[in-house]
Amino acid sequence: MLVAGVIALLLVLLLLRVPVGFAIGITGLVGLLAYGGTPTLLGFLETVPHSSVATYSLAPIPLFILMAQFVLVSGVASELFDAARVWVGRLPAGLGVGTTLSGAAFAAVSGSSTAAAATLAATSIPEMEKRGYDGRLANGLVAVVGTLAAMVPPSIILVFYAILAEESVGQVLLAGFLPGILITLAIIVTTLLLVRRNPALAPRGGRHTIATKVKTLTAIGPVVLLFLLVVGGIYVGLATPTEAAALGALGALVLCAVRRTLTVANLRLALLRTLESSAMILLIIAGAYLLGYFLTLTRVTEDLVDSIGALAAPPVLVFLLIAVIYLVLGAFMDQIAILALTVPIVLPVVEELGYDPIWFGVMVVLLAEIGLVTPPLGLNVFIVARATGRPAEQIFRAVVPYIVAMLILVVLFTLFPQIVLWVPETMSSP
Repeated sequence: MLVAGVIALLLVLLLLRVPVGFAIGITGLVGLLAYGGTPTLLGFLETVPHSSVATYSLAPIPLFILMAQFVLVSGVASELFDAARVWVGRLPAGLGVGTTLSGAAFAAVSGSSTAAAATLAATSIPEMEKRGYDGRLANGLVAVVGTLAAMVPPSIILVFYAILAEESVGQVLLAGFLPGILITLAIIVTTLLLVRRNPALAPRGGRHTIATKVKTLTAIGPVVLLFLLVVGGIYVGLATPTEAAALGALGALVLCAVRRTLTVANLRLALLRTLESSAMILLIIAGAYLLGYFLTLTRVTEDLVDSIGALAAPPVLVFLLIAVIYLVLGAFMDQIAILALTVPIVLPVVEELGYDPIWFGVMVVLLAEIGLVTPPLGLNVFIVARATGRPAEQIFRAVVPYIVAMLILVVLFTLFPQIVLWVPETMSSP
């Protein structure tokens, strides 16, 4: 009864739009107070808030956010679209393919799905519509492409999962590499199939000279170098995730300086946005620890694991049920909130079923990606709708084929988990 009351309180606070970190923390405090009284509550308050966030493993989060902010300030993100358009624009739906590739490249140096969607909405949608693309296709494509930042390393969401799950940050980050490529390809193939079925959706682009293509390397080159510096450094064992994140932030700072965008105003803006985002994430982590301790004291997780173990259903069936729950949550809640609320409870169940926790992290993030474009609260859809003025209902209809493609990948990764685990298993340790 106590646990049910605490969960009900959490849902009420979330429905009242209380910030996620505060909602989770308040719920944990009320649960601890009701369970053990004031002494128990004060005992946890003396240690948990500080110990939960004052850890070295959390350092990559603000550093990756800072790197993303410097990349945005540098202006290179908006040039990625032009570069991709020049290289693949002549293909059928080439501008759409270019948007997908530029979105994947931006994801590799940003780690933020919402930032990717907002940036692409401002740069690529007007260009596609000017070239004769169907407005619904252009908007839906950008909303979906923005989700790639949740998977392509260095993903802040994957770092967050690794910390909650107490897994290697480097291995979890690199586990998103191959799935990120496959999701990008799935988006491209889906776009090409849609245009092949209805050629009026998107025209073929124009031809560009070799000289024009070479000029675009000034935008592609820095992004490739940053990606190799961060992800390559982790993979070959030259740097820990924290060291790689610091190198990435420094590299992005140098990029701003070289491109002469490192003004006092831009530096202040990048630091302020980094501080705001980092504080929000750390607050959610502290709140999740408080709620997690309450659930531990009340044996909720242990009882759930025992119940799952007593089921006669095949593990894959149980996991598919868990996946459906994540899809429903993704339609209503933010990705970080979903992870903070569910990972401490669900991860022991998944491990009891025999699944790898690193594989599960990628699956959770993929399901959360789908949630970003799923009604009624697909955040990326509303970001794009606000940027372009197009009704969100039209964009939601446009993303349906892409959601189907991503669900096919969910099934593929479930049947063949080695697709996810191959890269982290081959990486070197620093």
